[in-house]
Amino acid sequence: MGKPLILHVYDEIRKLADEVLVVVSPKDRVDPFSRLFNSSVRIVIDNGAVHSPLVGTLTGLKRASGEYSLLLPCDTPFLSNKVLSLLFDLCNGFDLTIPRWPNGYIEPLQAVYHTGFATHAAKTALSKGRKDMRSMISLLGKVRYVSTIVLEELDPRLNTFFNVNTRSDLRKAERILSRT
Repeated sequence: MGKPLILHVYDEIRKLADEVLVVVSPKDRVDPFSRLFNSSVRIVIDNGAVHSPLVGTLTGLKRASGEYSLLLPCDTPFLSNKVLSLLFDLCNGFDLTIPRWPNGYIEPLQAVYHTGFATHAAKTALSKGRKDMRSMISLLGKVRYVSTIVLEELDPRLNTFFNVNTRSDLRKAERILSRT
């Protein structure tokens, strides 16, 4: 693909965000990530005893300075700036704006959270021994769901949600890139 996956994510988000944080764990991953980014990206260490997306989310939320935070995974190389912009545009007055598939599946790692409310909800969920993102989301009061059917208007193949988790996924991503 020519460059690390996280740089594909960064190239899209830097156009929208005032602040970019990258949450890493364990500590020895700080240097490799620091070499990828300029000084405007803050590398944050997740020192939690338990590692889960919710713990990493809380680590980032606690360090974020904006009223709203866009949460993204590092392995989604085809983020749509139009989709991300829409999520930001729709978040005003909500605790969370989150994509939802027709089957009810939600995309908690590609959503815009009210930083303060989400921080509180994440702490509460973790204090109850819950480590999943849905536990935090269930504690948020005003959630706006955005249908992926609507998002298809902005990203017809919904490649925004394509994750690279396997070698097969990586080969598919390379094929997608070769067509663009």
